[in-house]
Amino acid sequence: MLSTLFAVGTLTACGINSVPTAEEEAKAKWADVQAQYQRRSNLIGNLVATVKGAAKQEQDTLVRVTEARAKATSVQVSADDLSDPAKVAQFQQAQAALSQGLGRLLASVEAYPELKSNQNFLELQSQLEGTENRIAVSIRDYNEAVRAYNTRIRTFPDAIGAKIIHGAKAMTPYQATTPGAEEAPKVDFGT
Repeated sequence: MLSTLFAVGTLTACGINSVPTAEEEAKAKWADVQAQYQRRSNLIGNLVATVKGAAKQEQDTLVRVTEARAKATSVQVSADDLSDPAKVAQFQQAQAALSQGLGRLLASVEAYPELKSNQNFLELQSQLEGTENRIAVSIRDYNEAVRAYNTRIRTFPDAIGAKIIHGAKAMTPYQATTPGAEEAPKVDFGT
């Protein structure tokens, strides 16, 4: 009787339920990341159209942002791809390229005072800033869920069930890919 209870207790502690629960949590967090990037992509279309109306001479920047948006939305990473670092890196790079293009677009707006005061533009810019914050939070939450999952499948006793029963593989966390992101920007006030 005691050995049966021990065997049942051991099996329940081997990740039978906890590993798939942690995996589903990480996949749900990834879906949140994708939803926020989709929201950004949707907003960018409206922002580009608003800027086009006021800044025809910035056509090159607008074309680059539109192309980066198309590429970013074409690179898809499903929940099943989260253990493939190359696919996650490809997604990250496409999103980073879009971020850079968007930064150039917003910087070019400084030359157009009538656009900066346009209510539609100001509202879109505010929504975009909020979306960027949501993206950052979603990425943080995803990385925390991946950390918890990866720790669970690598530590005893869950590692037993993770490998034998579930065939679990480590998931890839999201990492910054913007060149120079680790360096603080230099501010020059013309002194």
